[in-house]
Amino acid sequence: MSSTSQKHKDFVVGPIGDKPVSALAGIGEVLGERLEEKGFDKAYVILGQFLVLKKEEDLFRDWLKHICGANSKQQGDCFACLNEWCDAFL
Repeated sequence: MSSTSQKHKDFVVGPIGDKPVSALAGIGEVLGERLEEKGFDKAYVILGQFLVLKKEEDLFRDWLKHICGANSKQQGDCFACLNEWCDAFL
């Protein structure tokens, strides 16, 4: 497994709470703004979509690419971040 970013580590250590969408690994300022424009303004809203897609990596990555133009690395980082958070807290 590839090493995880500090952003990833910071995200998965605690409750999701009211964290902004840009707190997710793989989601920077540009993608964060695109997601916010479409109503996905908080990390928990992205988590909801992740769960609606039944934590299926291919489905989530395709959705993230379609909704905000995330590249393969960004998709993978965001998926891994949410997946690990779910393993810890759900």
